[in-house]
Formats: sequence, structure tokens, C-alpha cells
Amino acid sequence: MYVSMREMLAKANQENYAVLAINCFNLETAKAVIEAAEEMHAPIIVDLLEEHLKMHLDYRYLTKPIIRMANNAKVDVAINLDHGQEVAYVKQCLQEGFSSVMMDASMYPLEENIRITKEMVQFAQQFNASVEAEVGDLGVVNGNQWTNQEMYTDPDEAIQFIQATGVDCLALSYGSTHGDYPEGYVPEFRFDIVEKIKKATQLPLVLHGGSGAGEENIRKSVALGINKINVGSDFMKAQLAEIQHCLAKDPLMGYPDVIHATISAGKEVVKKYIEIAGSKNKAL
Repeated sequence: MYVSMREMLAKANQENYAVLAINCFNLETAKAVIEAAEEMHAPIIVDLLEEHLKMHLDYRYLTKPIIRMANNAKVDVAINLDHGQEVAYVKQCLQEGFSSVMMDASMYPLEENIRITKEMVQFAQQFNASVEAEVGDLGVVNGNQWTNQEMYTDPDEAIQFIQATGVDCLALSYGSTHGDYPEGYVPEFRFDIVEKIKKATQLPLVLHGGSGAGEENIRKSVALGINKINVGSDFMKAQLAEIQHCLAKDPLMGYPDVIHATISAGKEVVKKYIEIAGSKNKAL
């Protein structure tokens, strides 16, 4: 069933688990994510990153087929625009049928972030769509632009932001970084940031950069009130590894067979994270 994040995150908030949001960029990756969720009987969010949509396949060609997949699924599925930064583009995605969007104006001063996000919340209401936002900023492993202490979310600013905008969920920066961490590296999390914001607002909170964040970090985050976890790098890394494995075994393997193998590999990663996040068997 195709839904917005609002309903599924409200349930996750009430029952203290997190819903996985997996970065997809084509129909095959969306198929892997939805099938994994069905096998785990878990709600799921298909995250479509604005940058990916502009670089690979436009939302006008992806949205409707994935909505059809969602409507035919045995579990609740949301489509969320991840890190939407251009206001006009975010609005176009809502008009195209996205059930949820992230209006990421975190690069602006707090008051401007509030203004932009509040306007998007109001715009999304006509589509009955949910809105995610971000206070604080996450770096990226690529280019060694890691998240540092100055980029962490200020809890007082986050509380003010939530109260002023009416967002459905808020992404926090408290130790994770976007991208693929070096092997064996596990980030340190500032759990006090999550605790303070959750206690003051009871809003569904979001962890970005979930790949490689560490099982213990994720489980504790969920226990403290994280209700949505974004995973992209580990999902894609597993599929790339499967391609390498297939071609090493059979350099002449047919392209459709290689792609089919990547779907299976991607599903295993999604299922693992669903288990850690506690959303297994939480589908309605």
C-alpha cells in the first residue's frame, strides 16, 4: 500500500522502532527494497535523492512505476525525496505524486531554514504528503569532509524549529557522516542530542548516514527515539560487490542475469538493517 511517511513514522514513534529509508535510483533498486520489506513484513521508505534523480533518471520517469509497485506491495511503502534542496524541484516532486519530501534548507541560517520549511509544510498539505527537514549538517566521507562537532545539531535550535514549522520528522546530526566509512571505523554518537530533542518534542527523529554506523549505535539511537534510518552506501556497495563477483566467475554473464543478482544482494542488506532497526513484522 502506498502511504506517506506520516502514518508509518507515527506508528514507529508510538511503538519505539525505526523504519528504513533506502536510497534507490532506478526500478531495480526499488524492487529490491520493496521485496525485502515484504519478506520481513516491515514498512519501508524508498528514498530518491534529488542529486541522483537529476544525474541518472528523472522523477517523471520513475515516480509512477514505483507508486504502482507500492500499491501492489503487501506492506506500507512511502516514496520520499531525499535532500531536496531546490524549492521548485521539491514542489514538482509533490505534484508528480511523491508521498513525502525532505525540504533540506539546513545550509541556511535557522530563521531562513524555518521560513522555507514552513512554506513547504503548508504546500504539502494539499497533497496529504509528509515533510522531513534537517537542523545541523552532515558531512561526507568522500573528499574527507567528515561531520565535525561544529556541524552537530543544536538541540535548542531543533526544538524551536520543530515548534515553528510543524514538520513530520526531523533529521539530526549527532555523529554520523554520509558515505562509506573506512573498514573497521565506527563513529561516536552524541546520544544526548537525541535525548533532549525527543524529550521536548516527541517528534519522530531521523538518522542520516546509517550505513556503517554500527549496530550498537543504531540500536541505542532507536531506543532513544530515532524512528527513521537512512541507508544508501551499504545497499549500493553490496550490489557492486555482487557485480564484481559475477563477472569474476563468468566474464560473459548476461547483463540481465547480473542485474538480477544485484537485486538479491541488495535485499540481504535491507533485511539486515530492518532487523537492527526493529521494524520486522511491524507492517499493518
